Amino acid sequence: MTSTQNSDAGTRTDKAADTTMVGVADYPHRRAGHCGSGALRDLLEWAGLSWSDSPLDEGTVFGLGGELAFSYLRGPALGAPFYLVGRGPDLTGKLARRLGIDLTVRSTDDPDQGRDWLRHELDAGRPLLCWADMRELPYLRVRMHMSRHDIVVTGYDPTTEQVRVVDNDRDAPQLIPAAQLAVARASTGFPEPTRHTCYPMRFPAALPDQRATSLAAAADTAQALRAGTPVATHPDGLSASGIAGVATFADDLAHWPEHFPEDGPPGADLHTALVTLAVFIEKAGTGGALFRRLQADFLTELADVEPAAAPAAAAYRDLAAHWTHVAASAAGSGGDDPVEHRWEVVAELVGELPRLESNACVELENLSHAR
Repeated sequence: MTSTQNSDAGTRTDKAADTTMVGVADYPHRRAGHCGSGALRDLLEWAGLSWSDSPLDEGTVFGLGGELAFSYLRGPALGAPFYLVGRGPDLTGKLARRLGIDLTVRSTDDPDQGRDWLRHELDAGRPLLCWADMRELPYLRVRMHMSRHDIVVTGYDPTTEQVRVVDNDRDAPQLIPAAQLAVARASTGFPEPTRHTCYPMRFPAALPDQRATSLAAAADTAQALRAGTPVATHPDGLSASGIAGVATFADDLAHWPEHFPEDGPPGADLHTALVTLAVFIEKAGTGGALFRRLQADFLTELADVEPAAAPAAAAYRDLAAHWTHVAASAAGSGGDDPVEHRWEVVAELVGELPRLESNACVELENLSHAR
């Protein structure tokens, strides 16, 4: 086997199949914008499922899940000034049900059981989608816990006690100690205990009708955006979701200097809040623009087979561009732009988001009624 040592201790980059590696050889993988949609895209390509001679793109996979969302959470003891989330919690489950994938969700607090589930799938030559806390993965340099980070394990080496992991944030498969993977799969970090959760899948022979499936996904997305989802919060904090939640977020951001004073404690100051906003929008595995760019890609591809999707595609492209503008303004140019001025610009831009989000949702609703 040819491999290179990663700068992170205990990690190697897999360059060729190992003769002692048990699992899936030649697993297809490309870097992705989001861990969930990227992992599911690769799994569908491995299963040979597409509507054309080319594999499904990540945006299409994300959009078919119907899990575009909006949630905002601000309060003490979060480990960050606030949390901003652009997708719902059940992308894998919804996509599986929509595409006819036989999916089992398994969780356990027993590490031996978790390892046995993993090896059972790999012994049968099947990759396994797993949760792992990204903070505990040695090839990722992150401090923040994210216990629901999706990875695909494609092999294990019983002689070296290493596993081969495919991650949306790396171009090549990563070889890490099995013990380190077990730690990442047993995390109790944010947002919930990982509990060795995994998703064995059995794929159908073919995908259902593209147009009907895509319109159903659009309808589900619009309905969920209108309804919002319950978000737990601290009594001294604030939570909001859905289209109405975007307006709440905009109103709250207008008062950020009160919640995050410019001279506040480290990690709770206005500068940190603005930088955190930029990260959540563009860099926190969102595929860009708080998942709106992935939704736009889905609708743009769909417009090739269903012209009625074109207005929704345009609306989400515009919405994605606006979210990216917010992120760039929040991050600043790295110069001497005063923090208060950055906040004023961001507040004005965010003030436009409730209208843009609502208009884009209307276009999704119109698409779902296409005949």
